[in-house]
Amino acid sequence: MKISGLALLLTSWSLVALSASAQNGEKVYKMYCTGCHGADLKGTPAGTSLLAENLKYGNNPADISQSISNGIPNTTMIKWSNALPTHEIGELTDYILGVRKSQPTQEKSTETLTFSTQDYTLKVEKLVTEGLVFPWGIEFVDAHRSLISGNKGELYWVVDGKLDPKRVTGLPFIYGTDLVGGMMDLALDPKYSENGWIYFAFSHNPKNTADKTSPAMTKVVRGKIKDYQWVEEETLFQAPDSFLVVGGTRWGSRLLFDKEGYLYFTTGDMQQSIAEGINPQLPSRAEGKIFRIYPDGSIPTDNPFYEKEGTLQGIYAVGTRNVQGLAQHPVTGKIYFTDHGPKGGDEVNLLKNGGNYGWPVITYGVNYDDSRITSLTAKEGMEQPITYYDPSIAICAAEFVTGDLFTKWKNQLLITALKDQEIRRLVIEGDKLISQEVILKGMGRVRDVKIGPDGALYVLTNAPDALLRITPQ
Repeated sequence: MKISGLALLLTSWSLVALSASAQNGEKVYKMYCTGCHGADLKGTPAGTSLLAENLKYGNNPADISQSISNGIPNTTMIKWSNALPTHEIGELTDYILGVRKSQPTQEKSTETLTFSTQDYTLKVEKLVTEGLVFPWGIEFVDAHRSLISGNKGELYWVVDGKLDPKRVTGLPFIYGTDLVGGMMDLALDPKYSENGWIYFAFSHNPKNTADKTSPAMTKVVRGKIKDYQWVEEETLFQAPDSFLVVGGTRWGSRLLFDKEGYLYFTTGDMQQSIAEGINPQLPSRAEGKIFRIYPDGSIPTDNPFYEKEGTLQGIYAVGTRNVQGLAQHPVTGKIYFTDHGPKGGDEVNLLKNGGNYGWPVITYGVNYDDSRITSLTAKEGMEQPITYYDPSIAICAAEFVTGDLFTKWKNQLLITALKDQEIRRLVIEGDKLISQEVILKGMGRVRDVKIGPDGALYVLTNAPDALLRITPQ
């Protein structure tokens, strides 16, 4: 049969269009889908294989597009039509169909704890699954031991991957564990091997009572552990009584020692931004700030409000909502932070001395009932995020990849999500996001993540409460 030149030309155009569509679809898939369905479409513990012979909700293009657009109730498959334009959903559908046709159908194994990423197949080990109650932060003392803070007021020792049954005693009273407060992050002194100082943040009221009407605020202390006893406690930050808040529900708080030995810690806005005005904007208030101090609590002279009357001189940056991630780039020394925003307003930011990050004057988010917080997303004198998430992922911890296990990811930023139960890998150059990938999904609300002395990735999750160890397979 003879084919006309016009038919050949049309066929060529169709193939080019189909190829372009598939390439765009692949980009969308890598951005949003690999966490649940795997880089190879074979599925993960969080999501089904897309290469199965018969997809549960239909194999044809219309069925697949509808599943992507509308989501699937009572599953982790959300409604993507709110985030992706129609043409990207179509391109994503074309890509999935193309891969399905190009290789044999394979079902995922529900027995293996592995996740496929662009560069590695990750092996996930569940080190501790019992005994931890709402773990919040983890720090490694040495190659064999780590400390984990528990939201209800516990410090746990983990030795060679196993939970020590003995608990640290003598810790301060912890307030607000049912208000998303409690004991939060911890940090070790850069000279811990010499001085033994351990730092942590917790929600505190001066009356040491569980009464929810008691005014309270995030407090930062340091102390030491001797024979499972908390001793030599010193207060580094405690807001004056007149600054305390009743009924606060966003406390912060992440701690970080930078390479120069400064201690950074964060306070949440205590849900005062809307009800009481613009407290996160005020250097006279503690809510919604990032602080920088010396390990003994004294104030660096180059802090932006040093010796300025009527201010909290430990403040380093203002206008944040609920910063729960702080990480310093291993090479550049720049510090990045995650701000747990409102609905559609989670942010990744570059920290600047004296920076104003806008909350609640500017935001890309809305209230949880979809009502407007502000009409502004930008304003002169206020910093813009490197990226933000809409839909929100409930952003939490941050950590740069170091060590020799994940060489392809070295110096890249990992961020975690609570609601979306995931870890994302971000490639950032300066203040620009180049690319990102979901590398873990569906193992629980990811509260903290750390690179251990062995180069492995250690992950704390809530619901279920667990400690995970992740390595390249």
